[in-house]
Amino acid sequence: MFKPRTFTPAPPAQSLLTRADVWLLLVLIGLLALAIGAAGSAPETVRGPEISLSLSALPFYALRSVGRMALAYALSLLFTLVYGYIAAYNARAERVLIPLLDVLQSVPILSFLPVVLLSLSTILPEAVAVELTAVVLIFTSQVWNMTFAWYQSLTTIPRELREASSIFRFSRWQRFTTLEFPFGALALVWNSMMSWAGGWFFLMAAEIFTLGERDFRLPGLGAFLHTAADAGDLAAIGWGILTLVVVIVVLDQFIWRPLLAWASQFRLEMIERDDDEAQSWFYDLIRQSALAGWAGSLAGRIDRFIARHLSRHPAPDPYLSVASQRSWLGWVMLAASVVVVGWGGWVGSVLLLSVPLAQWGEIVLSVGATMLRVVTAMTIALVWTVPVGVFIGTRPRAAAILQPIVQITASIPATALFPVLVLALLAIPGGLNLAAIALMMLGTQWYILFNVIAGAAAIPQDLRFTSELLQLRGWERWRTLILPGLFPYLITGLITASGGAWNASIVAEYVVFNQQTYQTIGIGAQIAAATAAGDFAGLFAATLAMIVAVVAINRLVWRRLYRLAETKYRME
Repeated sequence: MFKPRTFTPAPPAQSLLTRADVWLLLVLIGLLALAIGAAGSAPETVRGPEISLSLSALPFYALRSVGRMALAYALSLLFTLVYGYIAAYNARAERVLIPLLDVLQSVPILSFLPVVLLSLSTILPEAVAVELTAVVLIFTSQVWNMTFAWYQSLTTIPRELREASSIFRFSRWQRFTTLEFPFGALALVWNSMMSWAGGWFFLMAAEIFTLGERDFRLPGLGAFLHTAADAGDLAAIGWGILTLVVVIVVLDQFIWRPLLAWASQFRLEMIERDDDEAQSWFYDLIRQSALAGWAGSLAGRIDRFIARHLSRHPAPDPYLSVASQRSWLGWVMLAASVVVVGWGGWVGSVLLLSVPLAQWGEIVLSVGATMLRVVTAMTIALVWTVPVGVFIGTRPRAAAILQPIVQITASIPATALFPVLVLALLAIPGGLNLAAIALMMLGTQWYILFNVIAGAAAIPQDLRFTSELLQLRGWERWRTLILPGLFPYLITGLITASGGAWNASIVAEYVVFNQQTYQTIGIGAQIAAATAAGDFAGLFAATLAMIVAVVAINRLVWRRLYRLAETKYRME
């Protein structure tokens, strides 16, 4: 008798950390220790820019913010194409590069903001150091999921297409432009949209960053909103948020929607789709213009020139190539990592031994407090995102109306709204604690919602019809069809959301507002307070505690659930 598989998670047993994980984590900690050692020479006082609340300054601030985002995205795209290509086609490099990505995406990015900013300000002019730190911060928030998507696309190209490229003796450039890039274009565009939306959060955090007497703010929309909230100027806050929304809508309509419509032509499908998922009025307008024809012709001539003169020899199938022996570059990188671990370990040990035992107790308590906020924020987000996401994902008519609204709303960074939350909640008891949870939820709920929508839409139509024939209703339908179908997508969303919540603690638990400092118990507050006080030993200890906590949660919880999603709940 047929028995449906129900939603009964039982994580498979597996090793928590590989040797590559441990070594890469040691290298990361060594680099952190060296950076904190350099940060001790940072200037005690930094004078920030004057932020005008004049409406005429808003276009200038918007251009500055978008410029930082664009530069970071360009670097992210270049890194993605090169790093993902090497990881996909070099077996020896893959054993290092993919675990490295896994460790780096597990690290809370904002915990490094004070360290990177202070260390760079010791060797670079202050204005350059702050701008460079903002770009690096946005880059690290955008690049990981783009790289994973590109790598996954390259490793899942169907064998018959790879064999066809070998039979036609494609060069590396021809294989890239004809097979690899078209095959990965759709995933790359979708993940670029998500990365750009997530980058707004970190841009706003970088533009409003201050530490005691050090004012590291940058002219931009984030600084405008923060200054307006400090002054209690509700009209300026409203104009700032409106400007941000207009910028997001313009970018969505004139860049991301046309790119999505263009990339949709590269879908690999056996039957024609009957939906109108990726439509763009601007893309349709461009296709009809003479300028588009001229640009396409120019691109074609450049492609033929490169193929004729710079890439003449046919490329071997990279999947059939034997891994080469370790190159001189590999030995150099290994030697450098040994030096970093040794030197950084020594500097870090000196810093950690100087931290009093009582402060270690506060750090452990702070990690627990932040973890409770993260769990609370993610639980609240789950309560509404799962049913709403299933509703949107299973009803095409509702999706056509609600999904664009959700995408634009999700692009509004929570850090832009945080000054408004603080202004509203500080007057009530426990207001900062509530504001911190709200900021974490605003920064994480969209990752869960988008993945739930994608998971619900991906449930095969024949399984839905079967559940109706079996008359599955209510919880039985959810337990048998919906939750098993959602599980892989839900875990992906929760992993990203968890990292976002830990990141948000840096700006949510320690707030300088209206010339006064407010903080609550949490590891984010420990990091910010230690940096403001110049306590570099405490800063290293708190940052290290956050890294260890997040990596441990990823290994103990999320990686096991991800493996479970890959094995038990795959749609095959």
